[in-house]
Amino acid sequence: MSKCEVCGKTNNSARKYSYRGTQVTKKVLRVQKPNVKKFKVIENGAIKRVYVCSRCLRSERVVRAI
Repeated sequence: MSKCEVCGKTNNSARKYSYRGTQVTKKVLRVQKPNVKKFKVIENGAIKRVYVCSRCLRSERVVRAI
């Protein structure tokens, strides 16, 4: 399972509806996954590889090691 190691964001379940005109024909439970990627991050002075979501990268909650 994909999980952000900074904020703890995980999978989310949602319903998907199929329509024919105005009538609902199907209701399907689907999974929405977070945009999580593996980055090198400076944490406590050491470089670590962790899974980080795009929101944590944008809001600068972590410092990338280049």
